[in-house]
Amino acid sequence: MMVQEHKQLPPVPALDARLLAAAAYVRRGALAADIGCDHGKLAVYLARTGTARHVVAVDIRPAPLARAQVLVEKHGCSAGVECRLGDGLCALKPCEADDIVIAGVSGVTAAILGAAQPFWQPGKRFVFVPATRRAELRGWLWGHGFSLLDETPVQAAGRFYTVMCAEYTGQVHTPALLECAVGLSAKPTGASAGYLRHVAKLVRKYTLGVPQAEQAPFVQLAGQVDALAERCEREAQK
Repeated sequence: MMVQEHKQLPPVPALDARLLAAAAYVRRGALAADIGCDHGKLAVYLARTGTARHVVAVDIRPAPLARAQVLVEKHGCSAGVECRLGDGLCALKPCEADDIVIAGVSGVTAAILGAAQPFWQPGKRFVFVPATRRAELRGWLWGHGFSLLDETPVQAAGRFYTVMCAEYTGQVHTPALLECAVGLSAKPTGASAGYLRHVAKLVRKYTLGVPQAEQAPFVQLAGQVDALAERCEREAQK
């Protein structure tokens, strides 16, 4: 009698705090897409942990996509992860993804969504990991009928980030300056406090380039963000 040998798979890829937070927003059993997949670790993680029932990993660059394909094959995920060369959501059909992660593309996130209105459907979940221009992204989302469901501030590689989860509702919201600056990031955690202090620092830096007569709202905003950071820090220590 022949005994079939099963290839032992390597451990599930380790994700940094940003991608772990993004993975946590992907709903169990969802069709998922990883836009700008780079090394493919998130897509493989979602497949190996059984979080997503299928993942389309998209990148516009052939070399990173080739590396992602190697990782997929190494982890035995070829049936659960499809690596696809393409430009953002243009590489997908709306029916192919329930939960869409867009990580590391910063200011072009709004451009990706703006060019893909067929994806603006109630029930679709979007997860963002912006490296910069977070206030602009929040304002764009609210101004185009998206609801911000949650945020998870994290620290990775010595820097602070916030991971955002949003859904299209069609309800437009005009946010105040403080809402755009912090969103839903004020949580009783040390990472949240650190992130908010980072935001306050960025606001003060921005204020230096504003005419003196227009600085008052931004000076006030920096103080408000610092106050939120202090509150988060106190609550985290309870």
